[in-house]
Amino acid sequence: MAIETAPLFVPTPGAPELLIILFVAILLFGANKIPKLARSTGEAMGEFQKGREKVETELEEMRESDFKEEIENEDDDDFVDTEPVTEEGETETETETN
Repeated sequence: MAIETAPLFVPTPGAPELLIILFVAILLFGANKIPKLARSTGEAMGEFQKGREKVETELEEMRESDFKEEIENEDDDDFVDTEPVTEEGETETETETN
């Protein structure tokens, strides 16, 4: 039984393949609609890029503010509460059995 391996790269279409794809696109959409389709695709990609950059800057600002807060709150990290949390009136054994 022969084991097939996946190729390390995906071949890109050459000139003949691109011409066939362009011909099929002209048949499907018509010669007049292709420039409009390309323009709207470019605009959509531009909007996506702007939105991605906005999210990246917001995430970076959040990281920076969290880092500053960690530096300011380093003194608060020394206290560790090891007591179990119980409701009023409960004893430690009642909490363990529930």
